[in-house]
Amino acid sequence: MGNSTGTMFKLTTFGESHGKAIGGVIDGCSAGLELDFEKIQKQLDRRKPGQSKITTQRKESDTVQFLSGIFEGKTTGTPIGFTIKNEDAKSKDYSHVKDTFRPSHADYTYQQKYGIRDYRGGGRSSARETACRVVAGAIAQQILAKIGVEVQAYVSAVGNVKMNKCHNHMDLSFIDSNIVRCPDNDNAERMIAEIEKVKKEGDTIGGEITCVATGVPVGWGEPVFDKLHADIGKGMLSINAVHGFKYGFGGVDISSSIGSEVNDIFLDENGKTKTNFSGGIQGGISNGNDIYCEVAFKPVATIMQKQESIDVNGKKVELEAKGRHDACVVPRAVPIVESMMALTLVDFYLRSLANKI
Repeated sequence: MGNSTGTMFKLTTFGESHGKAIGGVIDGCSAGLELDFEKIQKQLDRRKPGQSKITTQRKESDTVQFLSGIFEGKTTGTPIGFTIKNEDAKSKDYSHVKDTFRPSHADYTYQQKYGIRDYRGGGRSSARETACRVVAGAIAQQILAKIGVEVQAYVSAVGNVKMNKCHNHMDLSFIDSNIVRCPDNDNAERMIAEIEKVKKEGDTIGGEITCVATGVPVGWGEPVFDKLHADIGKGMLSINAVHGFKYGFGGVDISSSIGSEVNDIFLDENGKTKTNFSGGIQGGISNGNDIYCEVAFKPVATIMQKQESIDVNGKKVELEAKGRHDACVVPRAVPIVESMMALTLVDFYLRSLANKI
């Protein structure tokens, strides 16, 4: 039913934006992993609302409560169940859209598919669901860290403010040095100014996040339908507001290039290459180089301006949004992108072990 992701390391999420809680079940996590709960909460804090002047002012502590699968700080090998309470839901902010379809939201498609919808904050279609992915992703990152794999993401564009730098030309330790999560402070200031500008106008703006995975060994991924980059792309495109995915190429427009410009020339028998336009993946299988991709987010559909729409009876109405919303989602989406990369990689890691038995 589309509520689960993963094969060997599987996450199933549940809950709605304005229900009592959201949560998930992680199946396939090996026993004996000593969890760093502070790291899990830190990732949730990076995603939660109300963290800065450029994010929605909904106040949620996003404190995760683990219900099963953990004993004395270590995983037991059984399903890990967890919940996150919704503490600051203001459902009345959405009463005016009870019978109205908001432009570019999932209201209409949910109504047509199910014959019923939770209009409070979008219900199941709300990006609040992604907090569950961050919990599982933070655990996946701890598993990957044991074998030397690190996943980092950062904001590389907001509207027309774009960085023209590859990840290996920047110090990624500065990602969290500013509220927009861009490791280049000059571009970060321009991005923040752009978000503040559209926010004052009651509008929204899109952007891009670059994600990098280092230390991935050769051999993860399958050669036909389960290509590594295909599953990474599926994970990224499952995130709310994502409308585009591209891996590799380091800023080069690969589709308008010629082969002699973008072929990765081998330098030695260990697979080291002169360039990494392939983004660490060839033939759907990791080649040992850094894996990197760009994830494009559309502007948030909820804008603080009057718009024309229709109600459930097809009658034309004028709609003006109320409540608390992000003018740009990309700063808060950084840990979500990291989580989807980590979840995909740890799944293929476990599958690679199974292939060797």
